[in-house]
Amino acid sequence: MYGTVIHAPRDIRFEELERPRIVEPTDAVIAISATCVCGSDLWNYRGINEIRGPLPMGHEYVGIVEEVGPEVTSVSPGDFVIGSFFASDNTCEICRAGYQSGCVHSEPVQGAQAEYLRVPLADGTLVATSEVPPDDLVPDLLAASDVLGTGWFAAVAADVGPGKTVAVVGDGAVGLLGVLAAQQLGAERIIAMSRHEPRQRLAREFGATDIVPERGDEGVAHITEMTDGMGAHSVIEAVGTQESMMQAISSARFGGHVGFVGVSHDQTIPGERLFRSGVHLHGGPAPVRRFLPELIGLILERKINPGKVFDLELPLSEVAEGYAAMDERRAVKSLLRP
Repeated sequence: MYGTVIHAPRDIRFEELERPRIVEPTDAVIAISATCVCGSDLWNYRGINEIRGPLPMGHEYVGIVEEVGPEVTSVSPGDFVIGSFFASDNTCEICRAGYQSGCVHSEPVQGAQAEYLRVPLADGTLVATSEVPPDDLVPDLLAASDVLGTGWFAAVAADVGPGKTVAVVGDGAVGLLGVLAAQQLGAERIIAMSRHEPRQRLAREFGATDIVPERGDEGVAHITEMTDGMGAHSVIEAVGTQESMMQAISSARFGGHVGFVGVSHDQTIPGERLFRSGVHLHGGPAPVRRFLPELIGLILERKINPGKVFDLELPLSEVAEGYAAMDERRAVKSLLRP
């Protein structure tokens, strides 16, 4: 088979690889129907994360089950499945509490930008639809495997709900779908912090009521002014930088909530600043598996359309262009089909 491998910063290759096989009795092998490039993949692409040798890429996926191990009972060959980017048993104490990304047996799913993928702990990781969905819903279901579930977790972690004002820091796919999640969870006012017009339009389509183009202290000042000097009840942080985290904390009112899901890079929060903010901080790697059944249901009922974050679709063999387009901000998110 062929799959995506990064060899060095900005060196993405689509090359022949060994086809995955069942290794553990709890594994499944799926034929990929669609995959994509994640904003977090760009940390490797830009060389911010150290690359130690060739590394298979991709962790977002939907597809058809080809083969299952002898202990797998919840999915069967021929099923269309959506899976989380973390494999989990979905039965341990941490999973039962709704934090499958911290499962005692968790392991990252890697190598999804390929024709086939081995998924560990298939019973706890994969969710099957009752039938193969129509093609137009595949992008929406693909979004559920990471960015929709991550944006949804950010909104839940930020205690979004009816009557709340929500600010969203970050206008990538996760931030935009955090807007969608906030709208679905009943927020009264949703402020998207974005200075890119196409992303502003999509944010409004997903439910944003206001746009704040400023960043940093200027952005915080604008949020404060819009909220009668108090700040937002709930803030979603979907970037992962020092500036974005401090912007999120500073945009929240005293006693407010910040849900942070941007992959952290060199963030340091001054203890006194955090103490005096009075905010609740909750986040980390999203337990996407916790939300998959609900999100899949909303998609299949055509109540939400998260696949709109994919504004570039390419053959999987052109994956390098998918990375370049996102790196250069010519695309919000690149969808890839074998």
